[in-house]
Amino acid sequence: MRTYSAKPGEIAREWYLVDAQGKTLGRLATQIADTLRGKRKPQFTPHVDTGDFVVVVNADKIAVTGNKLDQKMYYRHSGYPGGLRERTLREQLERRPTEVLRIAVKGMLPKNKLARQQITKLKIYAGPEHPHGPQNPKPLELES
Repeated sequence: MRTYSAKPGEIAREWYLVDAQGKTLGRLATQIADTLRGKRKPQFTPHVDTGDFVVVVNADKIAVTGNKLDQKMYYRHSGYPGGLRERTLREQLERRPTEVLRIAVKGMLPKNKLARQQITKLKIYAGPEHPHGPQNPKPLELES
């Protein structure tokens, strides 16, 4: 018996739709990361991008527990001396709500070229509308 290894041309990609309203940030991010990697499929191969597309709507209505809205910080650096900027989760949700979920999912993917390819299959929108209607995204069954 030989071990099955998926080839890049044989992979059937699905489109999934996730409504993030009221969902907990970390729990939702882990399930999205698993779908992007392809771990929900029996053909999962670690070194091949076997994942599916994920469309997330209502990213601005995501929930967090505890005091994370005021205590969780997001950092970025301009590249210049003294260029470190920081924002709380509350400020980040007001200014760029899609980046909160994108950063959470990106942190759960491996740190290599394959992960950079997989994160491009994630489409996040702050409101309830999205332009991916022709792809017929199916609702993603989230484990609770």
